[in-house]
Amino acid sequence: MLYRINQYQTVRSRLLRLPLFLLLCGIASATMMVPAVHASIIRELETARTFFYSGILGLIIAGLVALAHSGRKTRQGALGPLLSLFSAFVFLPLLLAVPFYESLKTTTFLHAYIEMVSSITTTGATLYDEPARLNDSLHLWRAIVGWMGGLLMWVAASAILAPLNLGGFEVTARAKVKNRETFNLGMALPETRAHIVSVGLVLLPIYAGLTGLLWVLLALSGDSSLVAVCHAMSVMATSGISPVGGLIQTSSGLLGEVFILFFMLFALSRLTFSKDTVIADTGGLLRDPEFRIGLALMVFVPFFLFFRHFWGAYNVALDTDIRGAFLAMWGSVFTVLSFLTTTGFSSSDWGAAQAWSGLETPGVLLMGLALIGGGVATTAGGVKLLRVFALYQNGLREMERLIHPSSVSDNSGFGKRLQKDGAFIAWIFFMLFALSLALVTIAFTALDVPFDTALVMTVAGLSTTGPLLEFGGDGPIRLVETTSSVKCIFAAAMVLGRLETLAIIALITQDLWRN
Repeated sequence: MLYRINQYQTVRSRLLRLPLFLLLCGIASATMMVPAVHASIIRELETARTFFYSGILGLIIAGLVALAHSGRKTRQGALGPLLSLFSAFVFLPLLLAVPFYESLKTTTFLHAYIEMVSSITTTGATLYDEPARLNDSLHLWRAIVGWMGGLLMWVAASAILAPLNLGGFEVTARAKVKNRETFNLGMALPETRAHIVSVGLVLLPIYAGLTGLLWVLLALSGDSSLVAVCHAMSVMATSGISPVGGLIQTSSGLLGEVFILFFMLFALSRLTFSKDTVIADTGGLLRDPEFRIGLALMVFVPFFLFFRHFWGAYNVALDTDIRGAFLAMWGSVFTVLSFLTTTGFSSSDWGAAQAWSGLETPGVLLMGLALIGGGVATTAGGVKLLRVFALYQNGLREMERLIHPSSVSDNSGFGKRLQKDGAFIAWIFFMLFALSLALVTIAFTALDVPFDTALVMTVAGLSTTGPLLEFGGDGPIRLVETTSSVKCIFAAAMVLGRLETLAIIALITQDLWRN
């Protein structure tokens, strides 16, 4: 028994000494067996063989590289895990795209790569507008990749971004990360990887359990098993990936949307599922500023839209339709929360709401919600609710100083979530985000993309909300019809939006690597 324990500890220590990116490649290769088994069950034997062989080949290559790497002392600095995270979004899709490309055969490898970048960054933009073009196993693979991307961000937020004060943690008070006292920038990389693995083992059951629960609820509501599991994974990862083209094509109806709305609340605040990255005396979920701001937007924006719809319906016809009013309100609530969390699912009653009012809802509103985004350290993209709250608090403070110039802030209440210079750092991030928004838009327009289309594509990429391509403009934007250069810029925007500008700057700052 002692021999087996020592042998297990030896293998574990060797695994933890491997590069994090190599471990991710091994996990991705092993996951290919899931669509391989699914394809064999539905008798898509060629797809099954492709995923099986790709997974085996990936595991062999990862094993050979691990064998060659064993015994070597890594020379990566403190930002090594962050570099691995960046590589996961840029280079790992090359591996993920191989079985997708070989199975479909009617596409280019560039399209397959961008599809995988869109999935792993939880953007959900697709180059295949017709769901029937992909078989069920390929749809399942897209959803699985998006789900793994969401789990990666859950783990990275606590184990990588929080210790480096990135990803929204730069504006928060000192986070109480588990074993924080033993994790710092000077920690040896094996210890860093051990911390990442320990965080992953804690969060994986929660993430998988919530996904499984939503899968069962959607299946009981009437969806097929494939549609239910894909939508469950997409909701938890906020990827918005659907094998049938959206919720309007599902059988679960209003009941399914109610379940989905409840699970989308997990993207408003990390306090909904974990307390590993917040200070101890926050006062609970109901006192969390991110959650309260998210709920406020979920209520007041639909309230505004409802009366806008009501005024349109009143002008069209004097008789009011109670059922139409309820569907309009529900469609607004669901769609607002969906785009706020950067999921991008539109309610099946969203069209009914517009038809009831006789007016069209501008896509600018949905773009604004996606830019705000969800909570810090969740799977949602955008600039994050906590940064918005920091600027709001600072605005209130400045107005108070107009009346009481000599007053002193006590940093009470919600302010406990913010550090002293949190508003200033949040303002810097907003400026960097605005600069990124401008530069990416200019890059699109330089390639002869119309300005309104370029703006929608930029917001969709930087906020990781792919469905904005369909709902953000006057008409759907077909990414597949754009040039290869435009597609590559869009892929870069998705990576930049997922990892954020501050993290990219940290990766190219030599002083941080020297430390």
